[in-house]
Parts: sequence; C-alpha cells; structure tokens
Amino acid sequence: MSSPHEPSGDPAASTWTRPAPTRRERLIDLATAAGLFVAAILSQQLYRIAGVYEKPADGLLTIALLAVMTLPLALRRSHPIPTVFVVAAAFTAGGFLQVPELLINNIALFVALYSVGAWVSRRGLAGGVRTVVVIGMGVTLLLALFQSATDPDALSGLSRVGAFSPLVAYLLIQVLINLLYFAAAWWFGDRAFAGARQRAELESRTAELEAERGRTAEQAVALDRVRIARELHDAVAHHVSVIGIQAGAARTVLRSDPDAASAALQTIETTTRETIRELHEMLTTLRDPEELESARGIDRLDELVTASAEAGVPASFQVIGEPVAVPAIASVNLYRIAQEALTNVRKHAGPDATVDVRVRYGTGHVELEVANSGGVSARRLPGGLGQLGMRERVAASGGTLELGPRSRGGYLVRARIPLPEPAA
Repeated sequence: MSSPHEPSGDPAASTWTRPAPTRRERLIDLATAAGLFVAAILSQQLYRIAGVYEKPADGLLTIALLAVMTLPLALRRSHPIPTVFVVAAAFTAGGFLQVPELLINNIALFVALYSVGAWVSRRGLAGGVRTVVVIGMGVTLLLALFQSATDPDALSGLSRVGAFSPLVAYLLIQVLINLLYFAAAWWFGDRAFAGARQRAELESRTAELEAERGRTAEQAVALDRVRIARELHDAVAHHVSVIGIQAGAARTVLRSDPDAASAALQTIETTTRETIRELHEMLTTLRDPEELESARGIDRLDELVTASAEAGVPASFQVIGEPVAVPAIASVNLYRIAQEALTNVRKHAGPDATVDVRVRYGTGHVELEVANSGGVSARRLPGGLGQLGMRERVAASGGTLELGPRSRGGYLVRARIPLPEPAA
C-alpha cells in the first residue's frame, strides 16, 4: 500500500527523524491504554451475556488476553513495533480461544498498526513491519473463513446453495471490511507521520526566518552606524581641519600681525558656524531620507572650493560639459567625496600645494576629479576612514573610484557615477 504522503526524493525529508514523545503524550497513551482495558472488560461481559460464542474463554483467560491486547498501547509512541506485534499476537490468540470481545480488540489493533506508520522514522522498516502484520492477519482471516465455509455447523443460518450464495456474500463482506480496516490504519499512520514532518519543517523554517530577521536587524543597525560615522567624519573633519589651520596661523602672527590674526579668527568663527549648520543638516537628513533633496550637493561644490581657498590652499573649480540633473543621493555623495579630498589636501599635501576641482558631465555619467600638486607627503596618504567612506559612497551609487599619486606629482581622486537614462 502506498500513500501520497510517503517521503519523496528530498534528502532532508527522507532523513527526518520524528522526535521522541513528550511526557504529556506518554501520559495520554497510558490513560488511553487503561481506558481501553476497562472498556474491554465491560465489553466482553456484554458479549458474554449476548452469547456471541457457545463456548467462550473463561473469565481469567479473557481478562489476561484483554490486558495483553490493550495495555501495551501505553508504549505505542515510544516502542510502536513491539507494541503492534504483541497486540496482533493477542488479537489472534483471542480469536482462536474465542474471547468474547469483538469491539475493543479491533480498536486496539487499529491503533497499534496506525502507530507504526505514525511514529517509526525509518519508513522502510515501518512499511515492512506493517506488511508482516497485515499478511499475518490476512492468513488468520483466510483460515477462519475456510473453517467457516467447510464446517457444516458454522453459520448454519446462511444458505450455501448457488455460486453466489448468502454464505459467499457474507464471506466477501468480511474480506472487504478487513481490507478497508487495514488500509485505513496504514493510510492514517502515513498521513500522521507526514503531518508531523511538515510541522517540524515549518517550525524549522520559522526559526530560520526569525534568526534571519534578527541578523537583518543587526545589519541594519550596523549600516546605520556606518552611515552616521561616515557623515560625521565627512561633515566635521573638513571644517575642523580648516579651524586647526587658521588657529595655528592666528597663534603664529598674533603679535607680529594682529590684522592677519583677526582675519584668521574671523575665519574660525565663520567655519564654526558653518560646521554647526552642516551638522544640523546632516542630522535632519539622517532622520528623514527625503531631506536629501535639500542637503548639500554637487551644485554647491563652488562654495566648497571657495572655502578651501580661504583656508589657505589655492583652489580652482571648473565644470566641463552640459550640466544635467544628478540624483539626490549621488549628488550628496559627490559633494562629500570632494569635501574629504580637499580635507586630505590640507592635511597631507604640504604648504605649497594647489588643488584643481573639475566636474565633467558625459554621456550617461558624471565625473568628479580632485587633483593636487602636493609634494612627497601626498604619496603617503593613509587609507583610513576617509578613503573607506569615499569607496562606500561611490559603491552605493554604482560608480567607480580612482585613488592614487600622479606620475607628475601630487595626488588624484576621481569618482565616476552613472546617471539614469532620461525618460523618453
């Protein structure tokens, strides 16, 4: 007998092992076995009074066989194979010894056979055990039917005349009932096992989804932290470097040139206010991504270059090509890359460095180039958080980044970001 719920070719399904029964399930089985035993005693008494057998087994033998037939069901989940063999043997013995009980013993055998299909994880073994039991019970049935058909005194109330006599019809009914009985026990057992396996798979997948959701949440938090750190680095480092340079210059000329010192302090004051304002913009952008539209972008690079020149690094700005609309995120990223590159020029390129900033609009892309004419120190630019932030920003916009010293001296930062095709 086959079932649509038999394990398929899936390796995970074929190797699944049903967990051992819980304490609650074992207690339920114990109560069920005890209840069936009591019910069997009451049932046999009713059958005895009804006279189902002319010479029924005596009372002690009947109770002993009923106990062997029902009480092993307390172990039907933990030890289903020994249980079904013991119950089947007691069932067969009860039939030959004419134990006057025809209801509970059938229920007990059904439950035992069902339990093999529902609780034996090795499906080949489960099928083999059930096949042996069904064949054994079938042979017992055929012997009983043969005895009834050949014994003139058995079933004497049924006519034996004709090829399809009432006796033959009665025997065929017994065969059909037993076929349905064993097929149902087999099918329901397989279905119970398949249902348990599907529930286990669902619970496993649910646990995996919960774990994945936890990992996704952790990754989201980590990405937010990286984003905040990058924004803080880009927004603060640029202005703090300007403040540091101007503070050093003011300290140097404080007594010899008060006017220059005053101008440097004025630059520090202006830069400090600019830093506070930019931090406010950055925090607003972090809270609401829609605020990217109002954040600093590529259209304000000229302000950045002017601020760099005022900080003491001669700088030029040039736009090449016909300007086109740049997505907000890409625009902010290009602005931050230019800001970081100019900060690095002030930090590492030396006092005589100059810087050229160019924006090129090409077919399907926009390119930012920051090149300085610094000395040897430009070749030693460390690959710290600033360069990491540049790479992350370019990668986020699907572009490419070129970093490195130039053959004629200085250092080059070139970022190219693709632009979306214009709508038709």
